[in-house]
Amino acid sequence: MQELFKKYKVELEDYELEKFTKFLELFKEKNSQINLSAIRDDAWIIEKHFIDSVMLNVFIELEWKVADMWTGGGFPLIPLAIINPNVKFVWIDSVWKKLKAIEEFCEKLDIKNVTTLNGRAEVIWQNLDYRESFDFVTSRATAFFPTLLEYVIPLLKVGWIFCAYKLDDKEELKSAKKALSRLNAKIMKVKNYRIADQDRTIVLIEKLEKTNPKFPRKDGVPLLNPIK
Repeated sequence: MQELFKKYKVELEDYELEKFTKFLELFKEKNSQINLSAIRDDAWIIEKHFIDSVMLNVFIELEWKVADMWTGGGFPLIPLAIINPNVKFVWIDSVWKKLKAIEEFCEKLDIKNVTTLNGRAEVIWQNLDYRESFDFVTSRATAFFPTLLEYVIPLLKVGWIFCAYKLDDKEELKSAKKALSRLNAKIMKVKNYRIADQDRTIVLIEKLEKTNPKFPRKDGVPLLNPIK
């Protein structure tokens, strides 16, 4: 495992390597029970889940309070929590069994800086305890970019950053132009890299002004009718 991380110029402390090694076994066991990921091979789990998750730390320094949305199996959440122990992470998902799996992983790995939040985005985002309360949001969700932005940007404080893990797809980036304008956000940087056989990108998006209270729209509208 250490050699694979070094291949991508990621150096692990001994305690981090120990946690990742244990996480690999825990993840494979849980994945056989509830199908968190189609990836089963050890090396591919390490590269396409573990290393892909921590690539964000190559490009930006996380701090304060981070929300992670919808990333089934605990990616990038758990790898980021392992290597950023002083950052507070909140994992948000509407699928209860996935949340329970994350809680179990964190307990067995002795990860203290993660909490979970169960619920639909349209409801949670209107709660002032969460709306515009996060310094960073991360997501490896596969949702269409304008849909993803409408769900994520309301969580961010003004001036802070959404870190979107995506495939390298320039046309999808172009499709987000109107959504970014309506949601008062802009693309700061696009960081490209390659993991195994796949071209990947992390899009760093800054929130410029407060989000109109009407966003996100209700009852799954962002999914069915994205801003475009």
